[in-house]
Amino acid sequence: MLVNQIICQDTLTAMKAIEDNSVALIFADPPYWMRVEGTLHRVKGGAFDGCDDAWDNQFTDLADYERFTEAWLTECRRILHPDGSLWVIGGMQCIYSIGAIMQRLGFWIINDVVWQKTNPTPNFLGSRLTNSHETLIWAGKSEKSKVTFNYHTGKHLNTDTVTSDEHGRGIRKQMGSVWRIPVCRNTERLKDTQGHKLHTTQKPEDLLTRVIAISSRIGDLVLDPFGGTMTTAAVAKRLCRRYIAIDSSPLYCEYGQRRVDAVVEQLDDVAKATYDIKPVPVSMQKLLVSGLLVEGEGVFFEDRDLRATLTHQATLDFGDMVLDIHKAAAYVNQTSAPRLNGFPLWFVVRDGRRVSLDALRVLYRQQHGL
Repeated sequence: MLVNQIICQDTLTAMKAIEDNSVALIFADPPYWMRVEGTLHRVKGGAFDGCDDAWDNQFTDLADYERFTEAWLTECRRILHPDGSLWVIGGMQCIYSIGAIMQRLGFWIINDVVWQKTNPTPNFLGSRLTNSHETLIWAGKSEKSKVTFNYHTGKHLNTDTVTSDEHGRGIRKQMGSVWRIPVCRNTERLKDTQGHKLHTTQKPEDLLTRVIAISSRIGDLVLDPFGGTMTTAAVAKRLCRRYIAIDSSPLYCEYGQRRVDAVVEQLDDVAKATYDIKPVPVSMQKLLVSGLLVEGEGVFFEDRDLRATLTHQATLDFGDMVLDIHKAAAYVNQTSAPRLNGFPLWFVVRDGRRVSLDALRVLYRQQHGL
């Protein structure tokens, strides 16, 4: 099987040549079957060049579209790795049909994501709400799939929401299911020799960066069965993933190949998912031996006045009982869980302010080059 290739061929034909269970991530941007009729005019009278392409208007009715959808999704299920991810994007015209077929075929839906366009095309007639979003479905091959999810990389990419910790340092919140990203514009938009946009539905690289960065690893094989302007292939290459992109249009493949050839791999923290590399464990006993904790000092629970005394065994003495920090956290929170992670919940006083045990572990790693 050839990889790092753009295949100019019918999608179903090309997919049949791909090995079973070989693809880690599939991003599919299929025809939406927009059912566009007539000419839509802008407010000032100019014609709007929306999606009226032959590849989108090839279907005779809903049953025809559903047969097509089931065929390509069946191939996706065959070639997707048991722990791989499938992402499908669609508009209101198609995404509900696609989602139902995905579930019928056995895919396990993990999330739906709203791509909120910050610069949507207005509704020129004022006859309905502006269509300012599209929907992505993220699914695993089955309920048992252990898909890649680079959670902390997602937080890093989530520039919309930033808060601060107790030291005033910026903390990005976890990535949610609404992504505010503009549609393609300026130099990112591919143009033909007459200066017209090459593809009516080119997706922005920021959208694909999120998809690929959070749900794949370096070296994983990424497939786009409806390559178009090859945004998926370009971003996959930049993030040091292998790729296969398929499209039946020689024009799209020609321009897409030039685009991908110009991409330079960037082996940065996003590509490597450095943020998701688990740090070296640091125990309470190590903190005590290193002097970052002191036997007999007070240990406080979050922002409460509750105080325990640190013992020489790195446990917490409450006077009537002695517990490790994790059991103590569960006990204080009155939870049914036998243990909670106590490192972010327990604090000691340093220079007149409270510092979490987690912060001391970070300091330990810095001091020891871990």
